[in-house]
Amino acid sequence: MTIEKRPFGRTGHDSSAIIFGAAALKNVDQATADRTLDLLLAYGVNHIDTAPRYGDAEIRIGPWMDRHRDDFFLASKVAERDYAGAKASLHRSLERLRTDRLDLIQMHALVYPDDCDQVFQDDGALKALVEARDEGLVKNIGITGHGWTIAAMHRQNLAKFNFDSILMPWNWFAANHELYRPDFDDTLAYCREHGIAVQTIKAIARGAWAAGKVPDHNTWYEPLNDDDAIRQNVHWVLAEPDIFLNSVGDVDILPRVLAAADDMASRPDDAVMAGMAERTGLASIFGI
Repeated sequence: MTIEKRPFGRTGHDSSAIIFGAAALKNVDQATADRTLDLLLAYGVNHIDTAPRYGDAEIRIGPWMDRHRDDFFLASKVAERDYAGAKASLHRSLERLRTDRLDLIQMHALVYPDDCDQVFQDDGALKALVEARDEGLVKNIGITGHGWTIAAMHRQNLAKFNFDSILMPWNWFAANHELYRPDFDDTLAYCREHGIAVQTIKAIARGAWAAGKVPDHNTWYEPLNDDDAIRQNVHWVLAEPDIFLNSVGDVDILPRVLAAADDMASRPDDAVMAGMAERTGLASIFGI
């Protein structure tokens, strides 16, 4: 079992097409986390994406790094917008992850114009991340975000700084959103031209949790829970040869996502995907 490797932009690293989204570890114990590591190694997943906001995820990953640091491209995030806060957050992540370096540090959820203005100021977060790169604590710098405006916001921020990676939503519903799709295509084209890695999230998001329904998965949205639908959506996203799929935030669904990526077929056509969307009730997780 080995999931395809792809160049992660211009970083020089070939990352597995499925990137492990470590939000799946935020509420699990170490034994469960260690079983997840075994699964990642079995499928050849060699890229981990975590963040301080993901509960205990960095703490759970730390023991892995004692034995497997060179086996993974390791990415984390900072949510702080100011220089001092971002610097402190980065050093705390290094300590929790039990490593002296990150392959990628990302500004987490850089969605709102005011936040974007702040991080680019002289006392903003970006200065701390550039200093860390100059010191050898991080190799690459990226940005992430959710929502229907994020592709356009990423495009604006890429014009201000030469980021190495971005992360934004992409699934069948998003591809048919009349406002989001043009922005996504424009930003993707820019990234391809400039060698910027493109990570995508929410590939198997079905929709928001229904009112009154008790969530039965470790995700803030309701995930698809149908093997055929999961497979179709994973194959649809990964049919683009140069984008990445960050895995679902639930350790119980993760094996099904990895199995789908390990058994790639041709891209499902529009009729198949439209049928899947109707059958599963695919909906927005970001409001209108």
